[in-house]
Amino acid sequence: MTNLLLIDSSPRGDASVTRRLTAAFQAAWRAAGRGDAIRHRDLAETPVPHLDGTILGAFFSPAENHTPEQAAAAALSETLVSELEAADVIVIGAPMFNFAIPSVLKAYIDHVARAGRTFRYTEAGPQGLLTGKKVYVLTARGGPASAMDFVEPYLRGMLGFLGLTDVTFIAATDLNMGADPAAKALAAADRSVAQAVTALAA
Repeated sequence: MTNLLLIDSSPRGDASVTRRLTAAFQAAWRAAGRGDAIRHRDLAETPVPHLDGTILGAFFSPAENHTPEQAAAAALSETLVSELEAADVIVIGAPMFNFAIPSVLKAYIDHVARAGRTFRYTEAGPQGLLTGKKVYVLTARGGPASAMDFVEPYLRGMLGFLGLTDVTFIAATDLNMGADPAAKALAAADRSVAQAVTALAA
């Protein structure tokens, strides 16, 4: 059995293009007979808190010294990390907001980027511990590819730091460039999602 972790981060509900793409991925996954192994984490519906002093205190102090608030923060982080560890395939819906990822997705990354859990320091430098997994990032933006796109370089770098180096980006672009370019971009993204699931099933 192959375990799928699907992460949505867009707050736009039914208007979200990345949610359309993650839903298409999930539907194709189920159609391939693998629907019994899906874990869905909706960061817009149930956001994780942004880092504060309490959370950082939990991350950098022994469990026996934790306050109840710190213990809760540490437990949430452990749950999120465990979901990643259990997944064989990870799908992340990551729309471009102001040239970068939504803040809820950044907060999630801050909770799972944990020294000693998802990466470690060695004499040769940092080593990611979340290895052997396939990642798809489904993203959307209003215009074409641009040097101001910080979604892919940030996520590729951050995921790689955690050991997630097998990453494929599928982007729906030109969504604000008129009805025809948007329709063509969505159709192309839908085809890429279907091809990705077919490749996994093979």
